[in-house]
Amino acid sequence: MQKFLPTLRPTFAYARQIARLSSAKQLEHLIVERVGAKQNVGLIRLHRPKAHNALCTPLMAEMCTTVREFDNDEKIGAIVITGSEKIFAAGADIKEMMPKEFASIYQGRFLEEWNAITECRKPIIAAVNGFCLGGGCELVMMCDIIYAGHHAQFGQPEINIGTVPGAGGTQRLTRAVGKSLAMEMVLSGNRITAEAALQAGLVSKVYNAKEVLGKAIELGEKISDQSPLIVQMCKESVNKAFETTLREGLHFERRLFHTTFATKDRKEGMTAFAEKRKPQWKSK
Repeated sequence: MQKFLPTLRPTFAYARQIARLSSAKQLEHLIVERVGAKQNVGLIRLHRPKAHNALCTPLMAEMCTTVREFDNDEKIGAIVITGSEKIFAAGADIKEMMPKEFASIYQGRFLEEWNAITECRKPIIAAVNGFCLGGGCELVMMCDIIYAGHHAQFGQPEINIGTVPGAGGTQRLTRAVGKSLAMEMVLSGNRITAEAALQAGLVSKVYNAKEVLGKAIELGEKISDQSPLIVQMCKESVNKAFETTLREGLHFERRLFHTTFATKDRKEGMTAFAEKRKPQWKSK
């Protein structure tokens, strides 16, 4: 995790990119802003450069609060989570975890607060560059879509420090890449490249490191132009596929499809298509 990585400094281009974004709100461990031509995409940047973006409890508390705020903001249609051009996150904060004992983490439900990411109703896109290890890998797997830079590396190295993944590394990873590769990564601590992650189905696109954030924002803008109500339904239906049998999932999907016929946005979408114009969504 973070103590095994070299010192990483933001590139000049990345620093210049941050400087251009006047709407950014600097929290202690995050940089938060609205981006896109319509300012309808919420961007969350991990910002613990000296700790290689290690996911400490205060950082994740800020993350969960920010995600909830964007989720409740009607002007935001999608959320992007990213790190720097050199690193996404080296993992959970080992220094924070070292003194903890079983009773305190069990009774305190350690890591359970991360569920705020998966409970978000709006799509979350992860834009990953560099190391994405341990808790970092688990965080991006909580997102709905993952875009990776060509030098990104994914891994679950918890076994190297005498523990197991605790925020989905054995569960979501297995569902994403299959048993064999998940076993190899979890039991050995081996990392996989962005291209291997693409081939295995962990990520959906791989771009040049300097392009991946922009591409993720573009996708967020495209999603934000859709009906917020129908986007929420689509996300719920896809997620249901991981929690039910095929028969139950198909029934759920069909019922949601039927439900759209009670919405004004379904009627507007089909009418706009027939009239060859852009739809005006009401999210009703």
